[in-house]
Amino acid sequence: MENSAVSASSRYPLLYQINTRVWLTALSRALGRPATLDDIPEEALADLAALGFEWVWLLSVWQTGAAGRRVSRRNPEWRREFLQTLPDLGEEDIAGSGFAVTGYTVSAALGGEAALARLRRRLRQHGLRLMLDFVPNHTALDHPWVQDHPDYYITGSEHNLFREPQNYGRSGPEAGSRLLAHGRDPYFPGWPDTFQLNYANPALQVAMEEELLRIADQCDGVRCDMAMLILPDVFERTWGAQAADFWPGAIRRVREKQADFRFMAEVYWDLEWRLQQQGFDYTYDKRLYDRLGQGRARPVREHLCAGLDFQDKLARFLENHDEPRAAAHFSPEIHRAAAVVTYLAPGLRFFHQGQLEGYRKRISPHLARGPLEAGDATIRHFYDRLLAVLRRPAVRHGQWRLLECTPAWEGNWTWDNFIAYAWLGAPEERLIVTVNYAAHQGQCYLRLAEIDLPGTPLLLRDLLGDAHYERRGRALRDEGLFLDMPAWGCVAFDIIEMPKQT
Repeated sequence: MENSAVSASSRYPLLYQINTRVWLTALSRALGRPATLDDIPEEALADLAALGFEWVWLLSVWQTGAAGRRVSRRNPEWRREFLQTLPDLGEEDIAGSGFAVTGYTVSAALGGEAALARLRRRLRQHGLRLMLDFVPNHTALDHPWVQDHPDYYITGSEHNLFREPQNYGRSGPEAGSRLLAHGRDPYFPGWPDTFQLNYANPALQVAMEEELLRIADQCDGVRCDMAMLILPDVFERTWGAQAADFWPGAIRRVREKQADFRFMAEVYWDLEWRLQQQGFDYTYDKRLYDRLGQGRARPVREHLCAGLDFQDKLARFLENHDEPRAAAHFSPEIHRAAAVVTYLAPGLRFFHQGQLEGYRKRISPHLARGPLEAGDATIRHFYDRLLAVLRRPAVRHGQWRLLECTPAWEGNWTWDNFIAYAWLGAPEERLIVTVNYAAHQGQCYLRLAEIDLPGTPLLLRDLLGDAHYERRGRALRDEGLFLDMPAWGCVAFDIIEMPKQT
């Protein structure tokens, strides 16, 4: 019943994040010349569409500057990280952070705005939509506004610089240049390749709305970097200045021009619901990622008890450019179990370039080259099967339910380690997903009374493995499904009514 022709308007879409500069560097080496967005192969786009992806997020397409590159190349802590990724690191590999933006125009090295427009048209021919970055909190040190509109930034004093040298810098090399705050969140030192925008200035808010509108003309959605930092209370707590709300008005203005434009927020600190209420279509679900990392099922299950009005707008991930590679962060068994829990939950399913291959080295957004890695054929085979499940209509458009697990017998506590879902679609498509999220074998009964099962014989076929079982629908309704699963075991049963015997 697999369907590889996926609608571009799935209730629960798939997104694929690509490190643009790293990808083009690899293409340049293959071509023997500098590659641009025009050189992205057609077959690569076709492959993403065939896997079921509907969104492609191109990281770091915007113009960056010399000041950001200098900071990235001179920062000893960052260089140590770069060397862990690239032992043969060269200066040309350090391109500067893609989040230290000097302007929302496509980098000339990538082919400029015309090349992006052509790529966007090619993506659409494959049913793919384009997502780009918006960095609301700060700009690069050498953004034109630093000289032309210094009032757009948080200013500092010599006293600030003396007490917090990591959080303030001069706007230029000349004597008497302004002291400006580096962009930061309230819990960490400033990012030394950026200056902090001042959302207490209404003129800055208008200017940033115009930037957002300019971006929206070039893509179908934006991922908003550290979106919670400009919420009025967060901004005031960080900078001691009162600011008006930015997101509701800015999102409304964009949607007045493009009604189906999508916004995804990078957000932490349990502020996901609040940003959803301000207009975001999707918000990072870091809470699920963290709970999976703890290796205990109950906190994960409790997180999944939230209403679908909240969960439908969560972006579920196992890795991204900020987090460690999933293949390095999780053991192979936990990796598979965590992926099944993550991607078969409701919400946007967010994958990262290299994740499907099992790559292990994280690539900093400051780098323009990645390491050569062989990948892991076992992980790739697992993701091929998982993506096949994710292409099924019930999982893209259907109804999701968290299922109840109960003890297999009195005194058996291992039931508490199970996480189980049902996906229901039409016509009569039923999937049961179950994970024993624990380091030991476990047993439980899965309660299926609320699932519309016929009383006739049923075939349970595991879409993630090769097992299949015959069960009577009436017994499953009345008694539940008994499961005895190994540590970190996972199944996705397709429930099929068996033909009647003649």
